[in-house]
Amino acid sequence: MLEKSLDRAAYVGQENWAAEKHKVFASNWFCIGRHDQIGTESGSYSLVDLQDEKVLVVRGSDNELRAFVNMCRHRGTELVDSTNSDAADGCFGALIRCPYHSWTYNIDGTLRGAPHLADIDYASNNLLQLGLEIWGGFIFIRQHVGKESLLDSIGEIANRVSNYPLSELVIGRSITYEVAANWKVLEENYNECYHCGPVHPELCDLVPSFRTGGAENLDWDRGIAHRDGAYTFTKTGTTKRKPFSGLSEAELVNHKGELLYPNLFLSLSCDHVASFVLWPKGPNLTTIVCDFLFHPSEIAKPDFDPSDAADFWDVVNQQDWAICERVQRGMMSKFFTQGSFAPMETPSLDIREWWRKQMGK
Repeated sequence: MLEKSLDRAAYVGQENWAAEKHKVFASNWFCIGRHDQIGTESGSYSLVDLQDEKVLVVRGSDNELRAFVNMCRHRGTELVDSTNSDAADGCFGALIRCPYHSWTYNIDGTLRGAPHLADIDYASNNLLQLGLEIWGGFIFIRQHVGKESLLDSIGEIANRVSNYPLSELVIGRSITYEVAANWKVLEENYNECYHCGPVHPELCDLVPSFRTGGAENLDWDRGIAHRDGAYTFTKTGTTKRKPFSGLSEAELVNHKGELLYPNLFLSLSCDHVASFVLWPKGPNLTTIVCDFLFHPSEIAKPDFDPSDAADFWDVVNQQDWAICERVQRGMMSKFFTQGSFAPMETPSLDIREWWRKQMGK
């Protein structure tokens, strides 16, 4: 018997989208990208839009990253102009200064000065700080206080990928996609390979088990084997790059995939990792930033070229995004009420159950 998906309103409804902003994205550890995307100089910052909440990620003099609401504690003025794209990344130096009345803050968020106010309570007027933690080189922000640590949220995934040097890797290439589909449609698609046979001929040539029996009973914990003679996610299944040190015998030849709720995909090969950070923009639109991560020793080589991995992934990605957009357009029909999951799509049910728990349904 087929299991039922979430109902239509979960994928297309404005009411659910409004609730998701608070209950799903602001209340959980939301990935915003890699730690090396913030400048290395003290005071370097990046302005991040978290579903309409503007947040400053600032590197302190202690090299620690902190997240602050982009708002002066005096009158609520934006500290960085969110309408100016040129100001989205920069460096404050030693102080953060409000442009309205020149209240100043240290880069650790503490109030430094409030002109002509001698008796102000400095301690209660620091910048509003949000939760920020780093795992595997990825930055996660949580807007609302919660009991679950980032590691608790990641769970067993941390153990399954512990042999990969994630925190050491750096971006060798990045591709950004605008996809006209709900973020849950994209996650359900990522979490099953029943669609791989019809949608991904090149991928199935590399991983023949993806087209066998609807890709049922795949051992994702151990990793998925490539065709004979292949060992990585490129068109040829090979590469000039050295494998990461410390991988198990299976990890040297197999491929692993993980989904970290609510918005990070990891696809791990022996020589590179493709990460996908989802930025939901509405019930029918998601921005996806796909970063290709390599060991710095490989990037430093004069002949380093990420094209074998990036070009292959781009083909697979565009196939996925196109079919997900067709799913979304079909769900927009007034006749669509609810979809179904085949037995080999069972992992997709995790999204259904996780979402219902977050939404209190």
